[in-house]
Amino acid sequence: MTIENYQIEQQNSDLQESHQQKIDFLVSQIPGIDNVINKLIDFQIAIPSWALGTGGTRFGRFSGGGEPRTLEEKMEDIGLLHQLNKSSGAISLHIPWDIPTDYNAIKSLATQKGLRFDAMNSNTFQDQKDQPHSYKFGSLQNVNKAVRKQAIEHNIEVIRQGVNLGSDSLTVWLADGSCFPGQLNFRKAFQNTLESLQEIYAALPTSWKMFVEYKAYEPNFYSTTVGDWGQSLLYANKLGPKAYTLVDLGHHLPNANIEQIVSLLLMEGKLGGFHFNDSKYGDDDLTAGSMKPYQLFLIFNELVEGMDAKGMNHASGLGWMIDASHNVKDPLEDLIQSVEAIMIAYSQALLVDRKALEEAQHANDVVKCQEILQSVFRTDVRAIIAEARLRSGASLDPLSLYRSLNVREQLVKERGVITIATGL
Repeated sequence: MTIENYQIEQQNSDLQESHQQKIDFLVSQIPGIDNVINKLIDFQIAIPSWALGTGGTRFGRFSGGGEPRTLEEKMEDIGLLHQLNKSSGAISLHIPWDIPTDYNAIKSLATQKGLRFDAMNSNTFQDQKDQPHSYKFGSLQNVNKAVRKQAIEHNIEVIRQGVNLGSDSLTVWLADGSCFPGQLNFRKAFQNTLESLQEIYAALPTSWKMFVEYKAYEPNFYSTTVGDWGQSLLYANKLGPKAYTLVDLGHHLPNANIEQIVSLLLMEGKLGGFHFNDSKYGDDDLTAGSMKPYQLFLIFNELVEGMDAKGMNHASGLGWMIDASHNVKDPLEDLIQSVEAIMIAYSQALLVDRKALEEAQHANDVVKCQEILQSVFRTDVRAIIAEARLRSGASLDPLSLYRSLNVREQLVKERGVITIATGL
């Protein structure tokens, strides 16, 4: 299915008068809005290939129908999303779920859809068909050298796949760890993992980055070999200048101060990127901004301040990607909502009066500091984001247009009711 430009233009025409009133009011109240809009236009959020299907839990999975059955269909879905918001111009692939059969055809399709290939993701948390050795007791940390070698070779293969597609980074997330005390030697597990990562790092092309992703727990519940940002930073520092820490918002223990973590990683030049989602209890993989929108804003507040201090380009200085599981929602609707929430938090952070905040901080005026941040957070910036979409040729109201065009119903007609996205 494709969305025609005239369908977007018709909706925008119908909404133009109401939108113009909103944006005119904001322009009259907030200086420098054009600068914010231009930054929003440049800002692109990568969509993971595995987010196009209905997720699930260990208790069950309930497909909504019309799920993409191939890599090509996943790219078509992201192309639809990008048509609607012009903020989703990248796709992140998961290997071996998304191995292309024809690289030239896949790259051509990406060009047609206005997409680029973001970070490649390796998979050593599952055993694949015909795999000689099992990852039941870990991959890069495994006490068995043959298992470690297999996991290393897989990651190097993922790099090769990425080179063929024009990607420039590798994300390594490990399920390695232990479920019970005494199950493994912590120091040996760390050393095995480091040595394995060093072999993978040595295979990186010159311009590539390696993102070392951490997670506090799950699937192991006693220890995780890359369990927090400190361990990830330790690996990244030991590996070299092309290695960075990747922050998944759901991969922390409850009440972790994620905004402080990203600030310090950015200060050290070791923050590589983000996996955006939201949570109530743990790694819930919920829609970004659905549970803790103020935290999301505070994270972006630190990012904008820190990136500006280093003279970094907001759009390209870090990797930006959604990583969520849509158990009870239409996946595309969920992604529309997530992208909107991320853009809201980013635009609000751009509106913070940095000079006034710095002065209040130096004066130890705690009340003033809080007022500056919360005043911006309470500002409705949705019209600014809509204006950025309008100037990019996207929809003023992506979710409304998606529903009015019955996109999911059309996908079900094309693909069937009982479909499962590859990898899920």
